[in-house]
Amino acid sequence: MAVYTQLGAEELAALIAEYDVGSLVMAKGIAEGVSNSNWLIETTGKDGPDGDKGNARFILTMYEFRIELEDLPFFLSLLDHLAAKGCPVPRTIHDRSGALYRMIDGKAVALIEFLPGVSVSQPSPAQARAVGGALAQLHLAAADFPGSRANTMGLAEWQRLADACGPEGLARIDPALPGLVERELEFLARNWPADLPHSVIHADLFTDNVLMLGDRVSALIDFYFACTDITAYDVAVTHAEWCFDPTGRHFDPALSVALLAGYEAVRPLSVAERAALPVLARGAAMRFVMSRAWDWLNTPRDALVTPKDPMAFARRLEFYADPANAALFAAR
Repeated sequence: MAVYTQLGAEELAALIAEYDVGSLVMAKGIAEGVSNSNWLIETTGKDGPDGDKGNARFILTMYEFRIELEDLPFFLSLLDHLAAKGCPVPRTIHDRSGALYRMIDGKAVALIEFLPGVSVSQPSPAQARAVGGALAQLHLAAADFPGSRANTMGLAEWQRLADACGPEGLARIDPALPGLVERELEFLARNWPADLPHSVIHADLFTDNVLMLGDRVSALIDFYFACTDITAYDVAVTHAEWCFDPTGRHFDPALSVALLAGYEAVRPLSVAERAALPVLARGAAMRFVMSRAWDWLNTPRDALVTPKDPMAFARRLEFYADPANAALFAAR
């Protein structure tokens, strides 16, 4: 369940009336998601060129957790910028005054274009290749985006979360986890790349943040961790998600080859970026080990959202840390 705040029909209808999208027809809460309340909205749509109307769909999001209000203009303007560049990204619907978002009871809400498609749980190589290409297209399209945002989930935050969880807390998840986290954080602090190209990155391109129609990417969604950071780190995050089964126990080399080939068909990686990918992949896995470990230890048992297993990414971290696996990132 991911509707934390209930909005009545009258309140939703009044909100939708602030946009030039027609009148509210239907609103349905969306179960997916962790940090925000989401609704699928259907309206009567705008007048067409001949005066006819067709119903239109949108996603309404209320920002509940982990989203700072001052970051919203960056996230929502980025959607508009990428969509204008032809990326498969939903546009932000501005209200009648031109505002990117509105406030309800102290919480921000935004109306986003609905794009069709489904998230895949067992991607094929063709789908992985398409995702790689879409990610590269995003990086190129964002090159002239004027906004910038620091990565609030970088190396310093991984260390802070590790300290907050403590060795005892991590051991409650798995006895081997404290040693793995300590070793890898020390390694990453010593070896994190400093001189690679930076850009706006998605930073969270998991399978549930990609919608597909067959082998085609129809939408990249949920840009709420987007930031300015190492471009190739985004490739590593995507690789860590797409190339393993959900438990992190099984790596699929065909998906890895396809994802990287799809990316490089649009934006070739430099020699330095290729060389750094094994370290960046260890960092990508660590990022999700730590955020999931914190959630695992601190989410109340009666919470609406079930925390995700940190060990799924601890297994990926161990895989990337094995020197025998570094060759998978070598140029082909």
